[in-house]
Amino acid sequence: MTAEGTAMTATAPATGPAGPASTDPPKPQRSSPRTTLPAPRRTEDRRRGTSLLRATDAYALLGSAAAALSLTALLFDRLLPFDGAVGFTVIAYALFLGCYALVVSFDEDGPAVRDRVAAVVVQSLGLVMVTALAFVVVYTLWEGRRALPHLNFYIQDMRTAGPLDPLSAGGILHAIVGTLEQILIALAITVPSGLVCAVFLNEVPGRFARFVRTIVEAMTALPSIVAGLFIYATVILALGFERSGLAAALALGVMMLPIIIRAADVVLRLVPGTLREASYALGTSRWRTVWHVVLPTARSGLTTSVILGTARGVGETSPVLLTAGFTAELNADPLSGPQVSLPLATFEFVKSPEPTMIARGFGTAAVLMLLVLVLFIAARVIGGRGPGQLTRRQEHRRVLASRRDAERFAARSPRTYADRDPHQSNDDPSAEPSPTRSPQ
Repeated sequence: MTAEGTAMTATAPATGPAGPASTDPPKPQRSSPRTTLPAPRRTEDRRRGTSLLRATDAYALLGSAAAALSLTALLFDRLLPFDGAVGFTVIAYALFLGCYALVVSFDEDGPAVRDRVAAVVVQSLGLVMVTALAFVVVYTLWEGRRALPHLNFYIQDMRTAGPLDPLSAGGILHAIVGTLEQILIALAITVPSGLVCAVFLNEVPGRFARFVRTIVEAMTALPSIVAGLFIYATVILALGFERSGLAAALALGVMMLPIIIRAADVVLRLVPGTLREASYALGTSRWRTVWHVVLPTARSGLTTSVILGTARGVGETSPVLLTAGFTAELNADPLSGPQVSLPLATFEFVKSPEPTMIARGFGTAAVLMLLVLVLFIAARVIGGRGPGQLTRRQEHRRVLASRRDAERFAARSPRTYADRDPHQSNDDPSAEPSPTRSPQ
């Protein structure tokens, strides 16, 4: 046999006349479809994200700002009879937005351009707010730098000091004590009543709840002088009480209460209804559901509502002036006698033309900011835990309860397999022993 014949025999089918060459059946050869992967897209063809800041974005911002400043300066100096820093800033900002939108439109489409411009507007407004806050804080500290280093400024009152006395004499101890007592009394009144009212508005809907919510929303815009006049007319004139720190605390409470109720009402509405339904499904009463489910879930938001109310009341001057009067001496009794607060002391100090009194006024404002910061930090520490997060005492109580449960389960006699019915499954640990068999 030649080589060609041998090759033909090797490539012949397995079932030839000479018999099967292999016991395996022939396998048909299938031609699998060819899968063609798309070519990788080039970097410049990919859609650019709108939330990433690259070098080109920084160049666009800087170039737009430079172009806006140049155009505004040209308009103010050469073309238009405009003048003033406010007008210059407004026109420059408007031109900056237009230039930035034009520059971004060279590389992006319409939605991306609008997104970029909106992001710049929001961020610039936030920068303006932070700058204003920093300016107020820094300016207050700078103007009060002469009074703040003196120790007597914190431990003395103004009983023996006058407008012409140096900063080494007199202090604001009477204003610090008055502010602390008034704001603590106001918080002791408004926090429980405000939270209870917010819970009532959410848990007991009805016509009366809608009426109360309308009154609360209207009182949020109540002027401070009206709150002071209300307490002055009802508590001091009608009931015959004298001007005191308690009357000032009541006036501050009238202002703080609607803020706390409104903010707490909004926060409690955000609690998922499924949590209440799950609690009710377990047979829990409405009171226990509110106390153990709703309030812990909204703890951080309720703390924020208290902070907002405190910020509204701690800086007021006119209600304290109407209801507590003014004094230069320390009065630690909030039930009798006039009492001054830090905002009222600041107002009285800065009215004087003497530089030392003005320095005392800015120093008093700086102390007020520090006091507000301390109160806010304390509120966050007390109520800033997240939902489900326990304190150390609560964790300790839970550990003790778990140990008691483990000891109680261990004290029970374990059931052996011999005490069970052989027809019962061994996977059921709660199966009772068969009554037909006697214990071993």
